[in-house]
Amino acid sequence: MFNDATGFNKIYICTGVTDLRKGIDGLAAIVKYRFELDPYDVNTIFLFCGRRNDRIKALIWEGDGFALVYKRLHSGAFDWPRSEQEAKLITPEQYQLLMQGFKVVARKPITVIDNPPKAM
Repeated sequence: MFNDATGFNKIYICTGVTDLRKGIDGLAAIVKYRFELDPYDVNTIFLFCGRRNDRIKALIWEGDGFALVYKRLHSGAFDWPRSEQEAKLITPEQYQLLMQGFKVVARKPITVIDNPPKAM
């Protein structure tokens, strides 16, 4: 389940450090109040990482209740974005890279400038 992103319409990385002692209600509250997203969005997975990069939790609303999935790697670590305070929507391809330990969010992403500065 965790190594494959099929079946999910949206995949969110809840960036930063999360206390993984939190259960379903605590993680749903983080999704709703900190990231201003709907934890009851069907076929959406919310991923959380604690201080140790070798374990993550996932919160999934299945229409009739929440599923809480916990994964601890035997070896290796996830390259988790720590500094941002927003949930990042990622693609299934990025999810696959994350599960393999690769970085999925650029440190300084390139952005398009709406109003470029005037030439001198």
